Amino acid sequence: MDTILQQSFSVSFNYPVCFTEKLFSAENPVFVNVLEKGKKVKTFFVVDSGVVEAFPNLLGEIKNYASYHKERFYLCAEPLVVPGGEACKNDPAIYQQVVQATNDFGIDRHSYIVAIGGGAVLDMVGFAAAISHRGIRLIRIPTTVLSQNDSGVGVKNSINYFGKKNYLGTFTTPIAVLNDFNFLQTLDDRDWRSGISEALKVALIKDLDFFELLEANASAMARREIEPMKTQIIRCAQMHMDHIAGKDPFEFGSSRPLDFGHWAAHKLEHLSNYRVRHGEAVAIGIALDSTYSHLLGWISEEDLNRILQVIQTLGFSLYEPELSGENLIQGLREFQEHLGGELTIMLLEKLGKGVEVHEMDEQLIRKAIEFLQVKSQEPKLI
Repeated sequence: MDTILQQSFSVSFNYPVCFTEKLFSAENPVFVNVLEKGKKVKTFFVVDSGVVEAFPNLLGEIKNYASYHKERFYLCAEPLVVPGGEACKNDPAIYQQVVQATNDFGIDRHSYIVAIGGGAVLDMVGFAAAISHRGIRLIRIPTTVLSQNDSGVGVKNSINYFGKKNYLGTFTTPIAVLNDFNFLQTLDDRDWRSGISEALKVALIKDLDFFELLEANASAMARREIEPMKTQIIRCAQMHMDHIAGKDPFEFGSSRPLDFGHWAAHKLEHLSNYRVRHGEAVAIGIALDSTYSHLLGWISEEDLNRILQVIQTLGFSLYEPELSGENLIQGLREFQEHLGGELTIMLLEKLGKGVEVHEMDEQLIRKAIEFLQVKSQEPKLI
Protein backbone atom coordinates (compact mmCIF):
# COMPACT_ATOMS: atom_id res chain seq x y z
CA MET A 1 0.00 0.00 0.00
CA ASP A 2 1.34 3.41 -0.99
CA THR A 3 0.99 6.36 1.33
CA ILE A 4 1.09 9.86 -0.10
CA LEU A 5 1.01 12.90 2.15
CA GLN A 6 0.31 16.09 0.22
CA GLN A 7 1.93 19.28 1.48
CA SER A 8 0.80 22.74 0.42
CA PHE A 9 1.58 26.19 1.79
CA SER A 10 2.18 29.70 0.58
CA VAL A 11 4.50 32.43 1.79
CA SER A 12 3.83 36.13 1.34
CA PHE A 13 6.77 38.37 0.44
CA ASN A 14 6.78 42.11 0.96
CA TYR A 15 9.66 44.54 0.55
CA PRO A 16 9.94 48.27 -0.19
CA VAL A 17 11.74 49.75 -3.18
CA CYS A 18 12.72 53.27 -2.15
CA PHE A 19 13.98 56.22 -4.19
CA THR A 20 15.88 58.94 -2.39
CA GLU A 21 18.99 61.14 -2.45
CA LYS A 22 21.89 61.36 0.00
CA LEU A 23 20.98 58.01 1.55
CA PHE A 24 23.76 58.16 4.16
CA SER A 25 23.18 61.73 5.24
CA ALA A 26 22.68 61.51 9.00
CA GLU A 27 19.19 63.02 8.85
CA ASN A 28 17.94 60.66 6.13
CA PRO A 29 15.88 57.92 7.86
CA VAL A 30 15.31 55.70 4.80
CA PHE A 31 18.02 53.14 5.65
CA VAL A 32 17.28 52.72 9.36
CA ASN A 33 13.55 52.58 8.70
CA VAL A 34 13.89 49.26 6.85
CA LEU A 35 15.80 47.60 9.71
CA GLU A 36 14.08 45.47 12.32
CA LYS A 37 12.69 47.75 14.99
CA GLY A 38 13.14 47.33 18.72
CA LYS A 39 16.69 46.02 18.65
CA LYS A 40 20.18 47.02 17.61
CA VAL A 41 21.05 44.94 14.57
CA LYS A 42 24.34 43.73 13.14
CA THR A 43 25.23 44.82 9.60
CA PHE A 44 27.98 43.96 7.14
CA PHE A 45 28.55 46.11 4.05
CA VAL A 46 29.93 44.86 0.74
CA VAL A 47 30.76 47.69 -1.66
CA ASP A 48 31.60 47.82 -5.37
CA SER A 49 35.18 49.08 -5.83
CA GLY A 50 34.03 51.32 -8.68
CA VAL A 51 31.61 53.06 -6.33
CA VAL A 52 34.35 53.57 -3.74
CA GLU A 53 36.59 55.05 -6.42
CA ALA A 54 33.85 57.42 -7.60
CA PHE A 55 32.76 58.31 -4.05
CA PRO A 56 35.93 58.23 -1.91
CA ASN A 57 34.04 59.57 1.11
CA LEU A 58 31.38 56.83 0.99
CA LEU A 59 32.92 54.43 3.51
CA GLY A 60 33.42 57.30 5.96
CA GLU A 61 29.82 58.41 5.43
CA ILE A 62 28.58 54.90 6.20
CA LYS A 63 30.61 54.81 9.43
CA ASN A 64 29.36 58.27 10.46
CA TYR A 65 25.79 57.24 9.68
CA ALA A 66 26.19 54.12 11.83
CA SER A 67 27.58 56.25 14.65
CA TYR A 68 24.69 58.71 14.37
CA HIS A 69 22.15 55.85 14.45
CA LYS A 70 24.09 53.70 16.92
CA GLU A 71 20.94 52.75 18.80
CA ARG A 72 19.58 51.05 15.66
CA PHE A 73 22.51 49.23 14.03
CA TYR A 74 26.26 48.70 14.07
CA LEU A 75 28.98 47.59 11.67
CA CYS A 76 30.39 44.21 12.66
CA ALA A 77 33.49 44.72 10.51
CA GLU A 78 35.09 47.06 8.02
CA PRO A 79 33.14 47.15 4.73
CA LEU A 80 34.40 44.61 2.21
CA VAL A 81 35.33 46.24 -1.11
CA VAL A 82 35.03 43.92 -4.13
CA PRO A 83 35.61 44.32 -7.88
CA GLY A 84 32.58 45.45 -9.84
CA GLY A 85 31.27 44.24 -13.18
CA GLU A 86 31.25 40.66 -14.39
CA ALA A 87 34.68 40.08 -12.80
CA CYS A 88 33.01 39.61 -9.41
CA LYS A 89 30.66 36.98 -10.87
CA ASN A 90 33.32 35.12 -12.83
CA ASP A 91 35.74 34.50 -9.92
CA PRO A 92 34.31 32.17 -7.23
CA ALA A 93 36.90 33.42 -4.74
CA ILE A 94 35.06 36.74 -4.54
CA TYR A 95 31.67 35.44 -3.42
CA GLN A 96 33.53 33.10 -1.08
CA GLN A 97 34.99 36.18 0.67
CA VAL A 98 31.45 37.19 1.58
CA VAL A 99 30.64 33.67 2.82
CA GLN A 100 33.89 33.65 4.81
CA ALA A 101 32.91 36.94 6.44
CA THR A 102 29.62 35.47 7.64
CA ASN A 103 31.62 32.85 9.52
CA ASP A 104 34.38 35.17 10.76
CA PHE A 105 32.06 37.87 12.08
CA GLY A 106 29.13 35.78 13.28
CA ILE A 107 26.71 37.14 10.70
CA ASP A 108 23.51 35.14 11.20
CA ARG A 109 19.96 35.07 9.87
CA HIS A 110 19.01 38.03 12.05
CA SER A 111 21.89 40.14 10.73
CA TYR A 112 21.91 42.22 7.55
CA ILE A 113 24.25 42.09 4.58
CA VAL A 114 24.13 45.37 2.68
CA ALA A 115 25.26 45.27 -0.95
CA ILE A 116 26.18 48.56 -2.62
CA GLY A 117 27.04 48.54 -6.31
CA GLY A 118 26.02 47.69 -9.82
CA GLY A 119 23.92 44.72 -10.82
CA ALA A 120 26.81 42.26 -10.92
CA VAL A 121 27.85 43.02 -7.33
CA LEU A 122 24.23 42.83 -6.17
CA ASP A 123 23.89 39.45 -7.91
CA MET A 124 27.07 38.08 -6.36
CA VAL A 125 26.47 39.34 -2.83
CA GLY A 126 22.85 38.20 -2.97
CA PHE A 127 23.99 34.71 -3.93
CA ALA A 128 26.50 34.59 -1.07
CA ALA A 129 23.87 35.84 1.39
CA ALA A 130 21.31 33.32 0.15
CA ILE A 131 23.54 30.27 0.59
CA SER A 132 24.90 31.29 4.01
CA HIS A 133 22.78 29.99 6.90
CA ARG A 134 20.12 29.23 4.25
CA GLY A 135 19.57 32.93 3.83
CA ILE A 136 20.83 36.09 5.53
CA ARG A 137 18.77 39.27 5.32
CA LEU A 138 19.84 41.29 2.28
CA ILE A 139 19.53 45.01 1.58
CA ARG A 140 20.35 46.07 -1.96
CA ILE A 141 21.61 49.56 -2.75
CA PRO A 142 21.88 49.76 -6.57
CA THR A 143 24.25 52.39 -7.95
CA THR A 144 23.72 52.16 -11.71
CA VAL A 145 20.77 52.88 -13.99
CA LEU A 146 20.65 49.20 -14.93
CA SER A 147 20.44 48.00 -11.35
CA GLN A 148 18.03 50.71 -10.19
CA ASN A 149 15.44 50.12 -12.91
CA ASP A 150 15.76 46.36 -13.36
CA SER A 151 18.05 43.84 -11.69
CA GLY A 152 18.20 45.48 -8.27
CA VAL A 153 14.43 45.39 -7.71
CA GLY A 154 14.00 41.69 -8.48
CA VAL A 155 14.34 38.39 -6.66
CA LYS A 156 17.22 36.75 -8.53
CA ASN A 157 20.84 36.31 -7.43
CA SER A 158 23.62 34.58 -9.32
CA ILE A 159 27.22 34.07 -10.34
CA ASN A 160 28.64 32.84 -13.64
CA TYR A 161 29.98 29.29 -13.87
CA PHE A 162 31.21 26.88 -16.55
CA GLY A 163 31.60 29.92 -18.79
CA LYS A 164 27.83 30.44 -18.66
CA LYS A 165 26.10 33.53 -17.37
CA ASN A 166 24.08 33.14 -14.15
CA TYR A 167 24.61 29.35 -14.06
CA LEU A 168 24.59 29.26 -10.24
CA GLY A 169 21.94 31.27 -8.48
CA THR A 170 18.90 31.52 -6.27
CA PHE A 171 15.54 33.22 -6.06
CA THR A 172 15.69 35.23 -2.85
CA THR A 173 13.74 38.33 -1.94
CA PRO A 174 15.63 41.26 -0.43
CA ILE A 175 14.55 42.95 2.77
CA ALA A 176 14.59 46.27 0.93
CA VAL A 177 15.94 47.99 -2.19
CA LEU A 178 17.23 51.52 -1.59
CA ASN A 179 17.95 53.66 -4.64
CA ASP A 180 19.99 56.86 -4.31
CA PHE A 181 19.90 58.96 -7.49
CA ASN A 182 23.13 60.70 -6.45
CA PHE A 183 25.07 57.55 -7.31
CA LEU A 184 24.22 58.09 -10.98
CA GLN A 185 26.11 61.37 -11.22
CA THR A 186 29.56 59.85 -11.67
CA LEU A 187 28.64 57.06 -14.11
CA ASP A 188 30.53 57.14 -17.38
CA ASP A 189 28.46 57.49 -20.52
CA ARG A 190 28.43 53.73 -21.15
CA ASP A 191 27.02 52.91 -17.72
CA TRP A 192 24.67 55.91 -17.85
CA ARG A 193 22.96 54.63 -20.99
CA SER A 194 23.36 50.92 -20.32
CA GLY A 195 20.30 50.51 -18.13
CA ILE A 196 17.99 52.33 -20.50
CA SER A 197 18.00 49.23 -22.69
CA GLU A 198 16.05 47.39 -19.98
CA ALA A 199 13.44 50.14 -19.99
CA LEU A 200 13.23 49.91 -23.77
CA LYS A 201 12.83 46.13 -23.46
CA VAL A 202 9.89 46.24 -21.08
CA ALA A 203 8.24 49.13 -22.95
CA LEU A 204 8.36 47.32 -26.29
CA ILE A 205 6.70 44.17 -24.98
CA LYS A 206 4.23 45.70 -22.53
CA ASP A 207 3.53 49.43 -22.88
CA LEU A 208 3.40 51.49 -26.09
CA ASP A 209 2.99 54.73 -24.13
CA PHE A 210 6.21 54.02 -22.26
CA PHE A 211 8.03 53.29 -25.53
CA GLU A 212 6.84 56.60 -26.95
CA LEU A 213 8.01 58.37 -23.78
CA LEU A 214 11.46 56.82 -24.20
CA GLU A 215 11.42 57.70 -27.89
CA ALA A 216 10.59 61.34 -27.12
CA ASN A 217 13.24 61.62 -24.40
CA ALA A 218 16.02 59.56 -25.98
CA SER A 219 18.09 62.60 -26.95
CA ALA A 220 17.63 64.22 -23.54
CA MET A 221 18.74 61.08 -21.74
CA ALA A 222 21.71 60.76 -24.09
CA ARG A 223 22.63 64.31 -23.01
CA ARG A 224 22.53 63.07 -19.40
CA GLU A 225 19.48 65.07 -18.32
CA ILE A 226 18.57 63.68 -14.91
CA GLU A 227 14.81 64.30 -14.73
CA PRO A 228 13.80 62.11 -17.71
CA MET A 229 16.25 59.51 -16.40
CA LYS A 230 14.56 59.50 -12.99
CA THR A 231 11.17 59.13 -14.69
CA GLN A 232 12.21 56.12 -16.73
CA ILE A 233 13.97 54.46 -13.77
CA ILE A 234 10.91 54.65 -11.51
CA ARG A 235 8.48 53.59 -14.24
CA CYS A 236 10.71 50.75 -15.40
CA ALA A 237 11.22 49.55 -11.82
CA GLN A 238 7.45 49.58 -11.26
CA MET A 239 6.85 47.50 -14.39
CA HIS A 240 9.45 44.95 -13.33
CA MET A 241 7.91 44.79 -9.86
CA ASP A 242 4.43 44.29 -11.33
CA HIS A 243 5.76 41.38 -13.36
CA ILE A 244 7.51 39.80 -10.38
CA ALA A 245 4.25 39.99 -8.42
CA GLY A 246 2.47 38.07 -11.20
CA LYS A 247 1.90 34.38 -11.72
CA ASP A 248 5.46 33.05 -11.83
CA PRO A 249 7.91 35.16 -9.77
CA PHE A 250 10.32 32.24 -9.27
CA GLU A 251 10.17 31.14 -12.92
CA PHE A 252 8.98 27.58 -12.44
CA GLY A 253 7.76 27.65 -16.03
CA SER A 254 9.74 28.38 -19.17
CA SER A 255 7.99 31.68 -19.87
CA ARG A 256 10.31 34.64 -19.22
CA PRO A 257 8.78 37.60 -21.07
CA LEU A 258 11.14 40.11 -19.47
CA ASP A 259 14.04 38.35 -21.18
CA PHE A 260 13.14 39.91 -24.54
CA GLY A 261 16.45 40.37 -26.38
CA HIS A 262 18.37 38.46 -23.72
CA TRP A 263 19.10 35.10 -25.33
CA ALA A 264 21.52 36.79 -27.75
CA ALA A 265 22.69 39.33 -25.17
CA HIS A 266 23.93 36.73 -22.70
CA LYS A 267 25.92 34.91 -25.37
CA LEU A 268 27.28 38.16 -26.83
CA GLU A 269 28.59 39.20 -23.43
CA HIS A 270 30.46 35.92 -23.08
CA LEU A 271 31.76 35.87 -26.66
CA SER A 272 33.17 39.36 -26.22
CA ASN A 273 34.80 38.38 -22.93
CA TYR A 274 32.44 40.96 -21.38
CA ARG A 275 33.92 43.78 -23.45
CA VAL A 276 30.28 44.36 -24.39
CA ARG A 277 28.44 45.22 -21.18
CA HIS A 278 25.08 43.75 -20.27
CA GLY A 279 22.96 46.77 -21.18
CA GLU A 280 24.83 47.22 -24.45
CA ALA A 281 24.32 43.55 -25.28
CA VAL A 282 20.62 43.79 -24.42
CA ALA A 283 20.23 46.74 -26.81
CA ILE A 284 21.77 44.65 -29.60
CA GLY A 285 19.62 41.67 -28.59
CA ILE A 286 16.52 43.87 -28.80
CA ALA A 287 17.61 45.06 -32.24
CA LEU A 288 18.15 41.44 -33.34
CA ASP A 289 14.82 40.10 -32.09
CA SER A 290 12.97 43.15 -33.41
CA THR A 291 14.56 42.61 -36.83
CA TYR A 292 13.63 38.92 -36.65
CA SER A 293 10.04 39.94 -35.80
CA HIS A 294 10.03 42.20 -38.87
CA LEU A 295 11.40 39.44 -41.11
CA LEU A 296 8.54 37.25 -39.89
CA GLY A 297 6.16 39.95 -41.10
CA TRP A 298 4.92 40.86 -37.63
CA ILE A 299 6.12 44.46 -37.30
CA SER A 300 6.43 46.93 -40.14
CA GLU A 301 9.66 48.35 -41.51
CA GLU A 302 8.58 51.74 -40.15
CA ASP A 303 8.18 50.34 -36.64
CA LEU A 304 11.50 48.50 -36.85
CA ASN A 305 13.24 51.71 -37.89
CA ARG A 306 11.68 53.52 -34.92
CA ILE A 307 13.14 50.92 -32.57
CA LEU A 308 16.57 51.00 -34.18
CA GLN A 309 16.55 54.80 -34.21
CA VAL A 310 15.89 54.96 -30.46
CA ILE A 311 18.67 52.45 -29.83
CA GLN A 312 21.14 54.51 -31.84
CA THR A 313 19.97 57.86 -30.44
CA LEU A 314 20.69 56.55 -26.95
CA GLY A 315 24.23 55.80 -28.12
CA PHE A 316 24.08 52.02 -28.50
CA SER A 317 25.52 49.96 -31.33
CA LEU A 318 23.36 47.72 -33.49
CA TYR A 319 26.09 45.20 -34.22
CA GLU A 320 29.31 43.77 -32.81
CA PRO A 321 31.64 41.34 -34.63
CA GLU A 322 30.94 38.59 -32.10
CA LEU A 323 27.31 38.58 -33.24
CA SER A 324 28.21 36.63 -36.38
CA GLY A 325 29.01 32.94 -36.62
CA GLU A 326 27.72 29.74 -35.12
CA ASN A 327 28.66 30.66 -31.56
CA LEU A 328 25.63 32.93 -31.27
CA ILE A 329 23.32 30.17 -32.48
CA GLN A 330 24.80 27.99 -29.74
CA GLY A 331 23.65 30.69 -27.34
CA LEU A 332 20.05 29.94 -28.34
CA ARG A 333 20.52 26.31 -27.36
CA GLU A 334 22.15 27.30 -24.07
CA PHE A 335 19.24 29.64 -23.35
CA GLN A 336 16.84 26.73 -23.80
CA GLU A 337 18.93 24.68 -21.37
CA HIS A 338 18.88 27.59 -18.91
CA LEU A 339 15.08 27.66 -19.12
CA GLY A 340 15.03 23.98 -18.24
CA GLY A 341 13.22 22.47 -21.19
CA GLU A 342 11.00 24.07 -23.79
CA LEU A 343 12.49 27.01 -25.67
CA THR A 344 10.46 30.15 -25.04
CA ILE A 345 11.50 33.38 -26.76
CA MET A 346 9.69 36.71 -26.64
CA LEU A 347 9.23 38.49 -29.97
CA LEU A 348 7.19 41.52 -31.04
CA GLU A 349 3.69 41.19 -32.43
CA LYS A 350 3.55 44.99 -32.53
CA LEU A 351 5.03 47.93 -30.64
CA GLY A 352 4.00 47.53 -27.01
CA LYS A 353 2.94 43.90 -27.32
CA GLY A 354 5.17 40.86 -27.08
CA VAL A 355 4.33 37.32 -28.09
CA GLU A 356 6.07 34.10 -27.08
CA VAL A 357 7.36 31.55 -29.59
CA HIS A 358 8.87 28.13 -28.97
CA GLU A 359 11.17 27.87 -31.94
CA MET A 360 13.33 30.14 -34.08
CA ASP A 361 14.54 29.72 -37.64
CA GLU A 362 18.34 29.72 -37.58
CA GLN A 363 18.56 30.91 -41.18
CA LEU A 364 16.28 33.85 -40.34
CA ILE A 365 18.48 34.67 -37.35
CA ARG A 366 21.49 34.81 -39.67
CA LYS A 367 19.54 37.06 -42.04
CA ALA A 368 18.67 39.38 -39.15
CA ILE A 369 22.33 39.54 -38.13
CA GLU A 370 23.35 40.42 -41.69
CA PHE A 371 20.67 43.13 -41.78
CA LEU A 372 22.02 44.72 -38.59
CA GLN A 373 25.61 44.53 -39.82
CA VAL A 374 24.65 46.54 -42.90
CA LYS A 375 22.40 48.88 -40.93
CA SER A 376 25.18 49.66 -38.45
CA GLN A 377 27.37 50.95 -41.27
CA GLU A 378 24.79 53.45 -42.50
CA PRO A 379 25.04 57.12 -41.40
CA LYS A 380 23.12 57.73 -38.17
CA LEU A 381 20.18 60.10 -38.46
CA ILE A 382 20.80 61.71 -35.07
